[in-house]
Amino acid sequence: MDWDPADIVAALRKEGWSLRRLSFANGYRTNAVKHALRRPYPQAERIIAGALQRDPAEIWPSRYGPFGGVGAQTSPAELTTCTHGDNWVKDTTLQERANAGADDSE
Repeated sequence: MDWDPADIVAALRKEGWSLRRLSFANGYRTNAVKHALRRPYPQAERIIAGALQRDPAEIWPSRYGPFGGVGAQTSPAELTTCTHGDNWVKDTTLQERANAGADDSE
């Protein structure tokens, strides 16, 4: 079961972080990292998990497969990343990245 968003915020505060400070510290705008509390956002999930010294799959098991990869209950269309403000673009899945790497080696 995924951690409750309030528990994530409390754990971050205990470590001396806020979602806003994490966003700025990682080069994002004000509330970018906050979006991971409610929807899949792999980059922000890794930032939050890193601040808590945990694996993202431990915090959001429903978003990750049994081996820690993205996709347990997440379709590729749901994977998004915020690049600048409210401009949302589709992120690539781990499989798409692997396939792209295989094509480059030929």
